[in-house]
Amino acid sequence: MAVFTHLTLEEVNAWLKQSYELGDAIELKGIASGIENSNFFLSTQKDGQRNEYVLTVFERLTAEQLPFYLELVEHLAKKGIAVPAPAKDKAGSLLGFINGKPAAIMDKLEGGPELSPAALHCSQVGAMLAQMHLAGQDFRMQQPNLRSLPWWKETIPLVLPHINESQKELLSSELAAQEEFFNSATYKSLPAGPSHCDLFRDNVLFKKNTDQSPLLSGFFDFYFAGTDKWLFDLAVTTNDWCIDLPSGELQTDRLDAMLSAYKAKRALSADEEAAWPMMLRAAALRFWISRLWDFYLPRDAELLTPHDPTHFERILRLRRKG
Repeated sequence: MAVFTHLTLEEVNAWLKQSYELGDAIELKGIASGIENSNFFLSTQKDGQRNEYVLTVFERLTAEQLPFYLELVEHLAKKGIAVPAPAKDKAGSLLGFINGKPAAIMDKLEGGPELSPAALHCSQVGAMLAQMHLAGQDFRMQQPNLRSLPWWKETIPLVLPHINESQKELLSSELAAQEEFFNSATYKSLPAGPSHCDLFRDNVLFKKNTDQSPLLSGFFDFYFAGTDKWLFDLAVTTNDWCIDLPSGELQTDRLDAMLSAYKAKRALSADEEAAWPMMLRAAALRFWISRLWDFYLPRDAELLTPHDPTHFERILRLRRKG
C-alpha cells in the first residue's frame, strides 16, 4: 500500500460529491505500508457524523479484473466474515474511477496489526481463515491467483540477471520441483476456492476484548486473492504468522495453534496432509520471487520501501530441508 498516484483532498471531495453519497471528504492521508496500490485513509462527514474509510487506487489490476476482488469481499461480509465492506456509488457499482484510474472505497476496520503474534493470535487467524474458505464456497465468480505458477515462470527470467549463482540454482531447482508438484494427481485433488493468498500479519487487525485479551477484528487487502488451493492460502499464512522472523524457523506453539484452529473448522484431507511440505515451499517461493521482482525492478512511488527478498530465500531453504 504505497502511494503511486497523488491525490488532493479537493480532488477526492469533488469525486465523492459527483459519484457517492458518503458526505464531504474532510481528511486524506497516504498509507505507507505495502507496494501494489495507492492507499489512503479517508475521513468524511455526513449529517454531523465522522466516518472512516480506506480509499484504494489500483495501479496494476485492471477494471476487468477488479470485480472479482470487490464482489468477493462483499460476499464474505454478507456471510459474517470480518472483512471491510466496500461502498457502492450512486449507480450501485463497487468500482469507481478517479484521475482515470480504477478505485474503490472500503469501510475502515477497527484495531491494529499484531506484528509480534502469540499462539492466541494464530489460533484466531487459523479459525477465521477456515471460516472464510467455507464462506466462499458458493461465491459465483472465479479468477485464478495471478501470482501463481504461470507468473513465476514469467518473472524468474527477469530477476535472474540480478542474483548470484547459488540463488539462480535455488530458483531453477525449486521451480522445476513445483511444476512437477502442480502437475501431480495429489495437487489436482486438493480442494480450492476463493483464497486471500497474502494473509500476512499486516493484513489482519486485532482489537481488545473487555478483559483486554486480543480479538481478531478483520482480514483486509484482498487484492492478491484468487481461486486457488485452500492449502496454499494456509501455507502463505503459516509462513508469516508462525515463524521466528530473524531466522524463518517455524515456531511449534504458534504452528500448532494455527493448524489446530483451522482444522477444527475445516478438516484437511489425506492428500492435503501429504502435500503440506511442498505447499509450504510453494508459498515461500511465490513471495521470494515477488520480492526479488519488487526489489530489483521497482516502480516509482511515494512512501515505497521494497521488502528484503532474502527473508523468503531463507524461508525457502529451510522448508526444503524439511
